[in-house]
Amino acid sequence: MGIKKNNKIKIYCKQKRPLVCLTAYNKHMATILDPFCDLLLVGDSLAMVLYGETSTNNVSLQTMIEHGKSVVKGCSKSIIIVDMPKGTYEVSAIVALKNAKKILKETGCDGVKLEGGVKISHTIKLLVKNKIPVMGHIGLMPQQVKHPKNYKVKGRSLDEQELIINDLKAVEKAGAFSVVIEAVTEKLANKLTKLSKIKTIGIGASKKCDGQILVTEDLLGFFSKNAKFVKKYADISGFISKAIKKFKSDVIKRKFPSKKNVY
Repeated sequence: MGIKKNNKIKIYCKQKRPLVCLTAYNKHMATILDPFCDLLLVGDSLAMVLYGETSTNNVSLQTMIEHGKSVVKGCSKSIIIVDMPKGTYEVSAIVALKNAKKILKETGCDGVKLEGGVKISHTIKLLVKNKIPVMGHIGLMPQQVKHPKNYKVKGRSLDEQELIINDLKAVEKAGAFSVVIEAVTEKLANKLTKLSKIKTIGIGASKKCDGQILVTEDLLGFFSKNAKFVKKYADISGFISKAIKKFKSDVIKRKFPSKKNVY
């Protein structure tokens, strides 16, 4: 039996050990990850990971909902958070509320994630007021990146540090239960975690954050090139290549299908 939804986030927020978070885009991966994770993010990163886009900016609300539905089917323990894609919450808080309600209703997820701090704090506040759990996202915000070359570490200058600290305070004050801190200097990430009253989840930040998140396909080795903050824990790409190479050989040599593979 799964944990009741209203208890999942309470358990997450009270956890003393580092929190384990990963992305999931479908039921099958979610089923594998669920026993090990505190939180699964249906990230708009799926635009790049699954659909071959060069950014996260072209994924639709309905696409996020469909993948969210799939992930929910594979989970019983983890918190499931769905990214609100670009264009679904920035225009107005009312539009954001409508779309967030649609995500929760149609997927059965536990909450949504929004990128931004001070500029969208009023939106986060309205969602939380309407009992929609919100995860924040500060530092590098992929939805604001227009070109791959602009994926740069944030917080090197004092001005950037001040802006990001203000974003953290705004997200926290608005009622977010947790916040992702992406691609900031280790020194700034440590400061943010020390200042924060909510759980900080790092990606390209610091091991002192309250938890860590990575794109699952990155850590499994699906891609040849990754950001510096990614550690490959497997070489799935190589494993798949070997398997397909053997399949090709068996087909050409008429070894497959064998008698045990036919009716």
